[in-house]
Amino acid sequence: MAAADRRILVTGGAGFIGSNLVHYLLGEAGADHGVTVSKVVNLDKLTYAGNRSSLAKLEGDARHVFVEGDIQDAELFAKLLKEHDINAVMHLAAESHVDRSIDSPEEFIFTNFVGTFRLLHTALQHHRERQKEGKDDFRFLHVSTDEVFGSLSPTDPAFSETTPYAPNSPYSASKAGSDHLARAYVHTYKMPLVTTNCSNNYGPFQFPEKLMPLMIQKVLRGEKLPVYGDGTNVRDWLYVEDHCRGLTLALLKGEIGETYNIGGKCEMKNIDVVHAIIAAVNAERPDLKRDPKELITFVKDRPGHDRRYAIDCSKIGRELGWEPRETFDSGMRKTVRWYLDNSEWINEIERKYQLQRLGQG
Repeated sequence: MAAADRRILVTGGAGFIGSNLVHYLLGEAGADHGVTVSKVVNLDKLTYAGNRSSLAKLEGDARHVFVEGDIQDAELFAKLLKEHDINAVMHLAAESHVDRSIDSPEEFIFTNFVGTFRLLHTALQHHRERQKEGKDDFRFLHVSTDEVFGSLSPTDPAFSETTPYAPNSPYSASKAGSDHLARAYVHTYKMPLVTTNCSNNYGPFQFPEKLMPLMIQKVLRGEKLPVYGDGTNVRDWLYVEDHCRGLTLALLKGEIGETYNIGGKCEMKNIDVVHAIIAAVNAERPDLKRDPKELITFVKDRPGHDRRYAIDCSKIGRELGWEPRETFDSGMRKTVRWYLDNSEWINEIERKYQLQRLGQG
């Protein structure tokens, strides 16, 4: 994909990774990749995890067009693709919380699997129509997760792009299905598509029920920190802006039909992550002097809780030149500082969530 004018439709662009990506595309992407992004059409259903407030700094920016809508609405998607002559789709919209998928699996199947099918099929028709007009610059980036690969033992090698799929939750199963659909559209219909699988992201604009923001808020409030099982589950942590840079690189320069793993090169036990969060909050707010022994409490493990995830991201480094810029320490300090500086954002999200639970919003 040549470095030319890009009109990009992002699905899920009011969510955690999506909002960071939209900011990145309209900000640092030009300098990092030599690309001009003249428009970002942001399609988001605004469920509990999608928040317009995460996009507040883009108010008045003519390059950003926000549309509230469902990725299962093929008619709306087709209209947006044609109206804005979209030549790139970055598909991030997904139900993504494992605990929620255990309690309510059906919505994960409809959003993650059926929704992705409708996007793929509609985007293929759009691509073919543009080809008839002599335009052959369309690309589709399908964004997935490392959870499709299942769980690793402490001695297993990290997940690579060729690791067999072994999803263990309704969430990861729905994402695995969408990955297989994406592959099928490349091989059956010659869809110009690239897939990425990422490790656990952290950073600004993350919904407060996720581990990092949840624990940061609880440390600030002096509340107990619930840690699943014995706390030795291992995850690979990736700072969200590093992920956004990798996604953009895969979209622009990735080989059609290929998959690229994007990871933070940072395996950590959950209990060590919680200790690091407490230390980072104490460093930023020394007046609090939070004691881990007083805060950490172990709770019953959730069903099907994968023991370890680890990403081998050597392929994207070798073929596309991507490397994470943030260490865990630098990313953690940035993350804690952001949440300390944006308490109003947190409060607004929590109010909205409580209203939705009460059926008032």
